[in-house]
Amino acid sequence: MKKQLFVLFALLSFALPVSASNMSDDFKSHYTGSNLAAYNRDISNLIGMADFHTAKGTTFPGFDVGATLTAVKTSSANFSDKNYFYAPFITAETKLPFFGVSVAARGTSFDDFKSIGGGLKWTQKLAIFNLAGAMFYDHFSTDYYRGNHYSASGMASVDVLFITPFVGIGYDNSKLTVKSLDSYSGDNTTNGTFRATAGVNLHPLPFVYLFGAYTYTKDNHGFQGGLGISF
Repeated sequence: MKKQLFVLFALLSFALPVSASNMSDDFKSHYTGSNLAAYNRDISNLIGMADFHTAKGTTFPGFDVGATLTAVKTSSANFSDKNYFYAPFITAETKLPFFGVSVAARGTSFDDFKSIGGGLKWTQKLAIFNLAGAMFYDHFSTDYYRGNHYSASGMASVDVLFITPFVGIGYDNSKLTVKSLDSYSGDNTTNGTFRATAGVNLHPLPFVYLFGAYTYTKDNHGFQGGLGISF
């Protein structure tokens, strides 16, 4: 499994344009006191895209443990020199023995960008459809800013043999505050954006899944891919 994760992240990373500077250096070099909201929305989408990879939940006392790589095309108003923001997230989810509720956690430390968070998921079976809702909180930071991210998502999927197509909508809202950056320290913005996602989850082996998805917002678009174990 470790080898498969490494190969997946390597392929997705090399498929995207790479900037020489990390997230901290990029922010320090290009932030001049304007368009902080556009930057914040792109970061918010980067985290929020990791909300789901299907609407099907685990069964008690099961677990879903995996990794996902999210990539967001930076919007035209974003001052960043990077064409894409991207980060791998480690995710974990387990079902509680009541009300169809699961607890989930996720985190990353990549390219000098750190994020840690968690949330609750609700899942329900309706005829052939899997339905789910999720709410998350995440704290993120680099050397030059910190922020709090909140998201809410709703999703639906259907199982067709070993293939599970899924769709979902979500809303991301973040407050980003500049720190340790000369006269800009203390600058902050709070804003959010809606996103729509469509993807496919594959089950090539028992308990093993692979997935890929595309996300669209009014400011940008993004891609997501990953794999994991669910039982």
